[in-house]
This record gives sequence, structure tokens and C-alpha cells, in this order.
Amino acid sequence: RRATPRSLERAEATRRAAVTSSAARFTARLSRQAHKRPLAQYGPFLVLDEHRVAMMGSTDGSSPRHFDAMMRDYPALTTLEMVEAPGTSNDIANLAVGRRIRAHGISTYVPSHGSVRSGAVELFLAGVQQCVEPGAWIAVHSWIDNHGREPDDYGPDHAANRLYLDYYVEMGMSEADARAFYAMTNSVPHRSAKWLRADEMLPWTAPRLRKVKPERTPAGRSKLAYSNLRDARWQPSIGYSDVASVALASLRMDLSKPFLDS
Repeated sequence: RRATPRSLERAEATRRAAVTSSAARFTARLSRQAHKRPLAQYGPFLVLDEHRVAMMGSTDGSSPRHFDAMMRDYPALTTLEMVEAPGTSNDIANLAVGRRIRAHGISTYVPSHGSVRSGAVELFLAGVQQCVEPGAWIAVHSWIDNHGREPDDYGPDHAANRLYLDYYVEMGMSEADARAFYAMTNSVPHRSAKWLRADEMLPWTAPRLRKVKPERTPAGRSKLAYSNLRDARWQPSIGYSDVASVALASLRMDLSKPFLDS
């Protein structure tokens, strides 16, 4: 049955309420449980204890530096709990954080009250183990560059699109799955969003990485190399001359505006 505009608006209002309340509920939970009060904060990363860190906010150009400082101070961290992860304002830096998550052997976990949107989905896929609890909110949409162009404005294997495809392959997807996942995320324009339930996100994770419950993993490190954030391949068409000013895919969502599924 085709949804009416009014029913879509009601559904979207419910989604927005669930998303915007997740951070407040998490903060309240921390205040009630002394042993879960953050030990330290590094940008959007709140260290909960020796092994767990919560994500509460967007990544930006300074996030790789924040992540490195956190791992220097808390090297035993094994689980990233993605509570309120709205996306990123700098995709190059965001993918660098994702590679660091994988290199440090960190698992990613979205609790039932959690919300992972836009560029934060790339961070979820970086976990050496990946878990999404029923009730969590996942949202994807296409990126937009600093010239207003979206993925379809480039060729399928243009550097702007290979940036993401190569990352998904590096995180464990086959080339075919990477292309299918990327097409799914780009099936809605940047101004909109496609919402996924936990069971809809699970098939996109690498089978060997799926977990029903979050588990602590050894803090072993893989040999993945970090990408050069000033790779000259991107500069001619997208202008990655300075990482601090890159805005290839500004994927933060404005919760004051309605997001209706396509």
C-alpha cells in the first residue's frame, strides 16, 4: 500500500524523535551509572572505560589527530560504541579514522538507542567485529562535493567514486558487494536519506565480521597502511590541495528538516 504524505511525515517525526533523544538518554544513563562516566574526551570520542569508547558527534579534519591521541592514552580500547554519530564534515579525514579503527583492532557496536548516519556508516564498517542491535537507526545518502556535484556526476570509476569503493574493499567487501553497497547509499540524493533497520544493515557487513553481541577483541593491529591524505590523484578535479579545507562529501544531516525515504 502506498504511503500517504501525512503517514510519511508521521513516520519521519517518529524517526527524528528517536534519533535526537538517543544522545540525551545516553548522557542520562552515564550520569546514573558512575562507573560509566567518561574518563576523557577526544573530539567526538568519549572514553568510557579501559576497553570502551563512545562516539557522540561528527568527525572533522581534526578527528584523526584526536583518535591518535586517544589511542596513545588508552591503548587497550577494543570497542567503539556508536551512540550518536551523525556523519562528517571531512570525508578524507573520516576515512582515515576508519582505517585507524581497523588497524587498532577495534570492534564497532551500535546499541538499540544508537544512531549512525551518513559518513559515520564508513566508521561502522571499519570494525574488526560489527554489531547493530535491533532498534538502532542507520541512515545513508549520497555525498555532495564542494562544487555541488554528487556521485552520478562522475564516472563509475572516477577517483571521486573509487575513493569509497576502494575503502569498502579494504574493509572486507568484494568488489561486487562494494559497488552494490555504494549504489544503495547513493540511491537517494544528498538532501534526503535512506533509513535502514539493523537487519537491513547486517547483510552489508562482511560475514566474518558479523556478531550478534558486541565482543571484546584482542588489541592486535593489522598491517593496513593509512592512506595519504594529500594524494595528488584527487587534486585536479576535486581540489584536495589542503586536507583542512576539503569538503568532498559533507554528510552531516540537519535534523530540523524532514528526511523522507525515496
